[in-house]
Amino acid sequence: MFKYISKTLLTGFITLLPIVLTIYLLYWLGVSSEEVLGDALRYVLPQHTYFPGLGMFAGFMVVFIVGLMMNAYLVRKLFSLGEDVLYRLPLIKSVYRAFRDFFDFFSPNKEGLGQVVAITLNDMELVGFVTQEDEQRLPTSFRDRDSVLVYLPMSYMVGGYTILVPRNDIRPLQMSRDEAMRFVLTAGITGKN
Repeated sequence: MFKYISKTLLTGFITLLPIVLTIYLLYWLGVSSEEVLGDALRYVLPQHTYFPGLGMFAGFMVVFIVGLMMNAYLVRKLFSLGEDVLYRLPLIKSVYRAFRDFFDFFSPNKEGLGQVVAITLNDMELVGFVTQEDEQRLPTSFRDRDSVLVYLPMSYMVGGYTILVPRNDIRPLQMSRDEAMRFVLTAGITGKN
């Protein structure tokens, strides 16, 4: 009886947690933007023109405009110069680089994770992502081989292995990066959706 109750509670928890965390993250972003930008708008706009939700809308517009501006070469260059300054500051460089790398991993414009492949090792196949095919971008000691760098994420963890693999030991898979990442991170439990 206790085992059944425990299993049912765990199932409910696992079902609800992703939904609750997603809703909470969206709620937190909305409330935070409303607080910060709402206060700024109340200060700038006449009292009768402000309405609840205007700060959230302004936050959305700021993010959208920054996204548009990052398409301009000059803005990207200025942003890169600003990042170079941050990368030289002792404590900030470690924290900023960790956040930057994490968000770059999910960026739609970043090439980071390439083709989804299966790697054959000792008659086993592992799912991975090609991260570097250009020999000239590999360390000098790896350039004389016909190999590519492949990232092998680990299930249920943030981490993985980057390995140098001969081209003839990889096989391209017909999966999107999102499908493959979900498949690997959940140890194949979710299947292909």
